[in-house]
Amino acid sequence: MNRLTFLILCLSAQIRPVPTAAQQAAPPHDSLQGAVRVVDLRARALEITTGVGMALRVVRLRIAAETRLTAAGAALPLAQLQRGDIVRASFGTRPGGFVAYTIERVGRMTTTKGGGGGGTP
Repeated sequence: MNRLTFLILCLSAQIRPVPTAAQQAAPPHDSLQGAVRVVDLRARALEITTGVGMALRVVRLRIAAETRLTAAGAALPLAQLQRGDIVRASFGTRPGGFVAYTIERVGRMTTTKGGGGGGTP
């Protein structure tokens, strides 16, 4: 192998593509779907009840300024979320707890006439 070929091989081994912003890893996140239990406007937080296996759990999500809240594709103010709204949320962990990235209202729970339980009359 001549010196020029050796030099080209050495230089090409040192060149690595620099990842662009679109190629960089997204922050780790999780998602859930459940019913809004509490809307805390003062603390900008939501509590969502969701099913995990055969159990229920309550997840508290902080709502950051950059959190996207939507309903039917349109922006939704936090104050318009109500107890019983069915939401789908993606969130991540930060030092202060879970922080929502996106929250989409996908429906509302309805109550049936007479208190709403099933069963035999």
